[in-house]
Amino acid sequence: MDKYHFRKATTGDFQRIMELIDEAKAFLRAQGVDQWQNGYPNGEAVQGDLAEGTGYVMETERGVDGYACISFDGEPCYADLQGEWLSLQPYVVIHRMAISNDCKGKGAAGAFFGFAKSLCEERQIRSMKVDTDADNKMMQQVLKKFGFTYCGTVCFDNSEKIAFEKLI
Repeated sequence: MDKYHFRKATTGDFQRIMELIDEAKAFLRAQGVDQWQNGYPNGEAVQGDLAEGTGYVMETERGVDGYACISFDGEPCYADLQGEWLSLQPYVVIHRMAISNDCKGKGAAGAFFGFAKSLCEERQIRSMKVDTDADNKMMQQVLKKFGFTYCGTVCFDNSEKIAFEKLI
């Protein structure tokens, strides 16, 4: 994780964050993944993250190469899980993770999850939750590698997502 540095995103990062999200949308489309192909995430979602202090960037020697929303405020749709969470304790949710193509396959997503875990440990939170599309096999691989467990499905962004939890 030492080649990646994490910090809260600022409004000055907005343009780069949107570039990363657009790059991720194109990457997903090229992989045949339907996720993020309907306009979401958009600038409004990212501006909300920045206003709420839940947006984080990952920096490399090149600059900002990753973004994610890391929130301790819960996710309303998770209350309607079709399945069973590992726990009902307070949790962190990670949304809108976008890693530059230059960093894909180099442990960047895992490093981002490691950073989120360190934020959890600071707050004595013992659960991490995330959702993704069923056809996003790449993210599912990352989640499995980082120790997340499939828990069921939720409806988010007007579509069914598969939901995962990791106890820490």
